[in-house]
Amino acid sequence: MTDLLSYLPPFEGLLPKWLVLVSVVSAANSLGAYRSDDYAAQLYNARTADGRSFASPLSSRTFGTWTFLSAVIRMYAAYNITTPAVYDLAIWSFGLALVHFVGEWLVFGTAQLKGRFVSPLIVASSTLAWMLSQREAYLSA
Repeated sequence: MTDLLSYLPPFEGLLPKWLVLVSVVSAANSLGAYRSDDYAAQLYNARTADGRSFASPLSSRTFGTWTFLSAVIRMYAAYNITTPAVYDLAIWSFGLALVHFVGEWLVFGTAQLKGRFVSPLIVASSTLAWMLSQREAYLSA
């Protein structure tokens, strides 16, 4: 177990470890989006008037690519948490994700506040707030 823990970021606090966890989960979600069109249909869970999903194979793969890019940024931030540019890129990745998901829910109507859609909202909003509140502590270290 000690060997496994040695791979975690060598920084104080839980935020760097959380970023690793979120990055790994995001990478797994990317694989899911590439393997199955149903993944995006479950996330963007609203339906058209005739009951079809708004998600398409293209939108699923695009989501998978976008999510993997976010995973890479967040993993870099976990191991470079004291580097301002990398820290700020991670903040942007959560901010853009939050704007995207809220937009799909409240503006475009392609998602409903239920099921798999709730988790990304919680992760994006809480991590964004956490990173903003801890920015000075990590960047002045």
